[in-house]
Amino acid sequence: MIDYEVEYNNRARVPENPELMAGWARDATAYRETHVARRIAYGSGARNVIDVFAGESGNNDKPLVVFIHGGYWQALDGSWFSHMARGLNAHDITVAVPTYDLCPQVSIPDIIMQMREAMLELAKLSPALIVSGHSAGGHLAACMLATDWKAYDDGLPPQLVRAAYAISGLFELEPLVPTSINKALRLDQATARAASPLLWTPPSHGSLDAVVGEAESAEYHRQSRTIADVWGEAGVATRYGAVPSANHFTAIAPMADPTSAMTLRLKELARA
Repeated sequence: MIDYEVEYNNRARVPENPELMAGWARDATAYRETHVARRIAYGSGARNVIDVFAGESGNNDKPLVVFIHGGYWQALDGSWFSHMARGLNAHDITVAVPTYDLCPQVSIPDIIMQMREAMLELAKLSPALIVSGHSAGGHLAACMLATDWKAYDDGLPPQLVRAAYAISGLFELEPLVPTSINKALRLDQATARAASPLLWTPPSHGSLDAVVGEAESAEYHRQSRTIADVWGEAGVATRYGAVPSANHFTAIAPMADPTSAMTLRLKELARA
């Protein structure tokens, strides 16, 4: 029997997580000091904001990559991850980092809708978005790729989100129901299934990269491998891979490096 608490409690699995997260905050603050973001509101709430970091030429327009932060839908905000723009900015690619409201004040479906609203706002900057994300943000990136954007605005291109790049994503939420993580999420089996992009109709276009830290739990590997297989069988161009030697908290580090395989893959997707 699988012990889902052990598999999904990343802070318990990686005891050094406070130091790693402090590093995120430090690097993000340092990046903002040298790269001032343009802030866009996509709603009326204090957290309904997007920080847009322009590429080296200063252009705010396409190509544009989105990075959605993690925190199990219940912690953190975009300001912890400003430095995730560093790698792509060096290639003159603009990066948008949205923030969203958190559980239990809102539900996961509410957060999915907020990210859709953020994408609709970013559509004013670019008609084709590449959406990346870490952990809960990986879940949200997959949700954005699988969204029928015509249902929200007939004037939108059908492929508003051209690709998703999910890092340590969660695509099937039912295993979280019996864990301590669910105290804030308040999921039951039905609501967990409804918020699971793995169980949605697969996208009719685009691509999905599902990567996970090599040192992460078997369940995290299963989640990424399964969505790559299921969506791949449905016709989506998918890739499953591992970030060498990385745990859940270090798996995103390559995105801040202009020379990393992760950054170069996102550059390829943005300029396709």
